[in-house]
Amino acid sequence: MGRWVVLLVSQALLAQTLEQRIAGLLESTPVAQRCFWGLEVADLEKDQPVFRHNAERMFVPASSTKLFTTALALVRLGPDYRFKTVVMAERAPDAAGRLSGEVRLVGGGDPSLSGRVIPYQKDAPAGDPLACIEGLAEQVAGRGVRRIDGDIVGDDTAYVWEPYPQGWAQDDAVWEYGAPVSALTLNDNVITVSVRPPGRAGLPPELTLSPALEYYVIDNRIQARSGAERRIRLERLPGARQLRLWGTISAEVSTPARLSLAVDDPALYTATALYEALLRRGVTITGSPRARHRFANEVSDLKNNGGAPAQPTGVELARRESPPLVELLRVVDKISQNLHAELMLREVGRVQRQAGTREAGLEEMRQFLSEAGLEETSYRFADGSGLSRLNLVAPAAVVKLLRHLDRSPQREAFVSLLPVGGEDGTLANRFEDHPEGRRVRAKTGTLSHVSTLSGYIESRSRGRLAFALMVNNYNAASSAVRSIVDKICLLLTE
Repeated sequence: MGRWVVLLVSQALLAQTLEQRIAGLLESTPVAQRCFWGLEVADLEKDQPVFRHNAERMFVPASSTKLFTTALALVRLGPDYRFKTVVMAERAPDAAGRLSGEVRLVGGGDPSLSGRVIPYQKDAPAGDPLACIEGLAEQVAGRGVRRIDGDIVGDDTAYVWEPYPQGWAQDDAVWEYGAPVSALTLNDNVITVSVRPPGRAGLPPELTLSPALEYYVIDNRIQARSGAERRIRLERLPGARQLRLWGTISAEVSTPARLSLAVDDPALYTATALYEALLRRGVTITGSPRARHRFANEVSDLKNNGGAPAQPTGVELARRESPPLVELLRVVDKISQNLHAELMLREVGRVQRQAGTREAGLEEMRQFLSEAGLEETSYRFADGSGLSRLNLVAPAAVVKLLRHLDRSPQREAFVSLLPVGGEDGTLANRFEDHPEGRRVRAKTGTLSHVSTLSGYIESRSRGRLAFALMVNNYNAASSAVRSIVDKICLLLTE
């Protein structure tokens, strides 16, 4: 009996020491004192809390939102689900290889139309960003098509054209991380402009595009000067396919500057890629690339049975299927890919509620979280990626989700999605010089004045833990806040 008493007392002292150490860290660090902190830690085996601090308060979660979105997609669609992209014509080519009428590139939400290596591999170099489109064009040419009397249509009507969720900032739409959401997505809807110094002053810098598509008209006013500071500015007017670049770059440096920009109309962009790929294969096209969208006013109900577009009719000329869903979700969480998370939310809405909309996806999210035991007062989501500042969630709600997934048939698949501390994804460069950081598998979240980390920890003394750590409203360097977050995680590994 005495031994059990000693054991219980030792465990109580251990828990008390942990609480004191975390509280002491937050109270004694000047940076931490000026932040709003929330923390919930739960013992998964005993199903009880280990530490709580502002656990029921609401926080902007940033990309920790992706935990909810990827869990929803994994459960509702299944790990083996695949997206499909098809090329359709109104009729088969005639004996001379001629097609009359438009050719439609019909998007199905596939996020993998890019050169990214899948399955996810840390630091794997990307391949040809147009390889998937080239493959579809090769299939079309293989059907004997030699002439198309019509347009090449990028059809993204599988999802309602709502490219930017509520709560995204205006500047987000310019850059890679805020690429617009479309059922037809190529190269993450991003184009990279490389500015290469000319080697000596007086010459203009060289610009190259990746992918190399004639989509934007670029007005280059960048000046290369000897020893000049690299200061490049960009302007892209809404609705205009023109980029204006200006500023300075040193003429002598050898490393090019790279600007990764969001494409304004992904359906048109992808149609342009297919158009050019067909031309390279000797196909004559009398029409032009154009986009076909479905707008919110064309849908009877954005949340339920909103009238999903009919299945593509006509003759199928080419088809591509994505890798399994679990491999796509691993990319979402490992590198925190915003666009892919938004696509997952809409695909769940399309499959489960026959409405490829953000609203339908969020409605299905609400139902899913109710099944997981979360109260609606503990969260509010406006998007699937966490880029929206309208999102709010309590740390306790995050841990409830993590506990629910830990008890589900998708447990191993879900855990495999998360970055490993000091190893890969967005945690690759954290917990340096601390091998125990590899006991952390968690999703990061970062916005201005927001830093979060939520997931699982293998503690040496306490077993498996689920945790949600959220920091809002700070004005310090993000690196200083992350350092404190990481110290708390390392305490939890003990």
